[in-house]
Amino acid sequence: MTRLATLMGSILTLIFMSTVAVAQEYRVQPGDSLAVEVLEDPDLNRVVLVAPDGRISLPGTGTIRAGGLTLRQIEANLAARLSANFINPPNVFVGLDGIAPDEDDPVVAIFVVGEATTVGRIELEPGTTLLQAFAQFGGFTNFAATKRIQLRRGAEIFTLDYAKIVDGSSRNGQVRMHEGDVIIIPQRKLFE
Repeated sequence: MTRLATLMGSILTLIFMSTVAVAQEYRVQPGDSLAVEVLEDPDLNRVVLVAPDGRISLPGTGTIRAGGLTLRQIEANLAARLSANFINPPNVFVGLDGIAPDEDDPVVAIFVVGEATTVGRIELEPGTTLLQAFAQFGGFTNFAATKRIQLRRGAEIFTLDYAKIVDGSSRNGQVRMHEGDVIIIPQRKLFE
């Protein structure tokens, strides 16, 4: 019985080691979500979405490229960017929180970042309007600047006011969502 337990332990170790090796070689792509942890400053810990252009954004680092890089490469880039804010180089760990789905379903995938109740990749049915998309991702946090919402479609940036959409004075809520649209809900300023 002990030989069987030893053999099973060896097999489980091999499976774990191969899983770790695959995870370390994984190349991040748009739509993935990454868990970032900075040991020296827990306020920087968060889950970030890799935007359609392959970039991520964190306080203290600005926007950096993540698409096409391994998790270790992203850790090194973040640590280098954050090192100016610390006496010693910070310990940064990046893990894969979620992988972008690779499906052939007839859905429209948009991305929501910022002060939304649900951030990340949101799948919508074709023909979904912007107002319906707001309902789909659950609305906004208490810190959302709903007068400065951005809809980014390729190189175009549209600034939207949620209150005007709801009261009917703006027809922007009827805009149909397109594949790859990004909705950015900024954080409210102090006296906004």
